[in-house]
Amino acid sequence: MPIINDTELDHVVLPNSHYGYSATRLDDLGATEYTIATIVADVSGSTAAFIFDMEAAITRIVQACKYSPRADNLLLRLIAFDDSLNELHGFKLLENCHLADYGGALRSGGATALYDATENAVASTTNYAQKLAAGDFSANAILFVITDGIDNVSKTSARQVKAAFAEAIRSEALESIVSVLIGVNVNDAQVSRYLKTFQVEAGFTQYVELDNADAKTLARLAEFVSQSISAQSQALGTGGASQPLVF
Repeated sequence: MPIINDTELDHVVLPNSHYGYSATRLDDLGATEYTIATIVADVSGSTAAFIFDMEAAITRIVQACKYSPRADNLLLRLIAFDDSLNELHGFKLLENCHLADYGGALRSGGATALYDATENAVASTTNYAQKLAAGDFSANAILFVITDGIDNVSKTSARQVKAAFAEAIRSEALESIVSVLIGVNVNDAQVSRYLKTFQVEAGFTQYVELDNADAKTLARLAEFVSQSISAQSQALGTGGASQPLVF
């Protein structure tokens, strides 16, 4: 998969982790407060039938966020995972997220390291938020984990994901954090039960389930994600998180 970090980002090693993250340098930030948004996309082999529609959805999300009144206060990170984790780009200012970069960005294949990808997304968010707080920036966060199946290869566990969420709160670096687990193309009762259990065990704020992954449904998902990002950004400074939106 192509890496689309086209700006100078800092590369950060996370303690006790095999995979770190990259992020915009504090000196390059012009606002005083930011919403840190992360999209984690499953690209395991079973997603092949709708991978191009997923790319289109991600492009729609970025495009919609650019029209947000809070566009200058958004930082976006994109992760893709199968049996391994790939950071397609780190926490970038929205102005540096170019729509053309997302076409052809995803490649499907491999197994499903759902826990590993989620744990990294949460730990990276917390670590970067701590750096922002040390630089006198205010921040909140929102992250979306999009998957169509059951973890079958992670080195971490649902319990470790829960611990990462707990650390995000305990760090006090974030005013609030919203987390949404999204099951796409879920038409198997076993997968549905598994993902609902993972939401509870890990501590996600919300679970959204789509029974298919056609272009129309993923376009609706893009609207849901972009509106959720906008709502969380508008909540920054209120002392709390945005209210979950209904898909």
